[in-house]
Amino acid sequence: MQSQQPGRAERMRLILTRDGPTCAWCGLDVSGRVPATTDHLVPRVKGGPSWLENEVAACRRCNRLRGHTSPADWLAECLRRGWPADAERVSRVLLALESAIAERGGQRRARAYLDAQLRRVAKR
Repeated sequence: MQSQQPGRAERMRLILTRDGPTCAWCGLDVSGRVPATTDHLVPRVKGGPSWLENEVAACRRCNRLRGHTSPADWLAECLRRGWPADAERVSRVLLALESAIAERGGQRRARAYLDAQLRRVAKR
């Protein structure tokens, strides 16, 4: 049986506690005037769940610009733009998602995408 996930606001609080109050992509402080949004590393359209293990904090601009771009491609774009994207954070959260899926099961649509992203992010 799957455990109940916390609501969006609680997940955001947990994400900020886990990762710190910065955007995973541009490094902007999201604890004050710029509000944090939850960014799904494996997009929901690719089968990504709304689980703590699939989300990072992002500023609204980065979340909107990224859209459905893969984490590996968006990391490359952020670096091209000169932003201090946190590849270690992204990799850590993707690995946590892989473990959560192995433990809880399901998420068939997300597995192949997740595996590919783990390989590509590890090459960085």
